[in-house]
Amino acid sequence: MKKGIFSVLALAAMVLALTFSTAVPTSLAAPKPAPAAAPEPHPEIRAAINALDRAKAHLHDAKHDFGGHRVDALAAIDAAQHQLQICLQYDN
Repeated sequence: MKKGIFSVLALAAMVLALTFSTAVPTSLAAPKPAPAAAPEPHPEIRAAINALDRAKAHLHDAKHDFGGHRVDALAAIDAAQHQLQICLQYDN
């Protein structure tokens, strides 16, 4: 008799376990990942600005004046960077 009651209880427990949903409420679910950032629209222009920054630092820290052209080269770099920044502003 005991064996029959335990069998019925075990069967009832399995039926109840399979009947009720075990889904996690959305409030407890893992958060959705943030949408990916938009790709840089002009990576070449950004790369050029960075390259000009490195060239400017090199010219600024150089021990010689490159045959008198260092000052003019630094001014040209500043002008080029300014123009590239303007280009990026007009793309918005």
